[in-house]
Amino acid sequence: MIFMANAESYNRLGISVHRKIGDAVRRNRIKRLIREVFRLNRDLFPASCDVVFTVRPEFTINSLVDMQTSVARVISG
Repeated sequence: MIFMANAESYNRLGISVHRKIGDAVRRNRIKRLIREVFRLNRDLFPASCDVVFTVRPEFTINSLVDMQTSVARVISG
């Protein structure tokens, strides 16, 4: 996860999923999970920044709860 300040008054989300993750169905599911975590937890992210999720081939999370837990752990330090 990468954070970068922006000039807007809101956060923006970017998602990069490596092709080696699997087929299009798997990659799209991961993107949907990330979007949902971002939508449900906007208050966790720093204000006025761009948030970029970079998903690499060793990515193993498949559920919303696991994704939320992992994102909260990364953000909190």
